[in-house]
Amino acid sequence: MILDVVIEDARWDAAALEKQAQEAVSATLAYLELEDEDWEVTVLGCDDARIADLNAEFREKPKPTNVLSWPAQELAAAQDGGQPTPPEVDFMGDAALGDIAISYDTCVKEANLAHKSREDHVRHLLVHGTLHLLGYDHIRDGDATIMETLEVGILGKLGIPDPYIIEDGP
Repeated sequence: MILDVVIEDARWDAAALEKQAQEAVSATLAYLELEDEDWEVTVLGCDDARIADLNAEFREKPKPTNVLSWPAQELAAAQDGGQPTPPEVDFMGDAALGDIAISYDTCVKEANLAHKSREDHVRHLLVHGTLHLLGYDHIRDGDATIMETLEVGILGKLGIPDPYIIEDGP
């Protein structure tokens, strides 16, 4: 895997975004048995202002969000609950999966509200973003079930508890 991490917000350096991205993306590819290619993923570590701009530009939602993704290939399943098309290396040998942007501010807020560690939440969001690059989605119910099941399995391999279990807090 070729991982390019671009840090626009210095807080991501202290949070070891590159290490967390390496772990999350690698675990996702391994779980889906896609680790044999030199898949390329770019991760942008930014703040709420930057991700709000990106969210407005690409999704017409002018507000911050936790993570955004831009798949290099259209892989989504045609039917709800179907499997996405596996990614392919193109005729030029390009193995790009796509780009992910993640906001420090929103990640920290969400982790605190959910009483989860920032590191676990960041890795969850990076797994989530990587699954989007691979054609998984959560708009339709069947697709959401598949994506959440994969997330829980991948996170389990990383030693991270099921993020969908709601706890009352400390």
